[in-house]
Amino acid sequence: MIMRTLAALTTRCFLAIHRLPVGGARPGRRAGDRGQTTAEYALVIVGAAAVALLLLTWATGSGKITSLLDKVVDTVANMVN
Repeated sequence: MIMRTLAALTTRCFLAIHRLPVGGARPGRRAGDRGQTTAEYALVIVGAAAVALLLLTWATGSGKITSLLDKVVDTVANMVN
């Protein structure tokens, strides 16, 4: 499931990059480098999404988030009393 979601996200980013309008090259850049920065940003976003998805999957499966929230709620409840 995770790999399928990651593959779909990667495919959508790849397709979005190739649909971007191609304008003139900026000064100081070669014509072949026009989409390089956009591609780099897309890869960073895909990488960050993959790391977030793995972290979320681990935290949900291990019960760490539930125990953390329970401790926070208990601490706040004890401070109010």
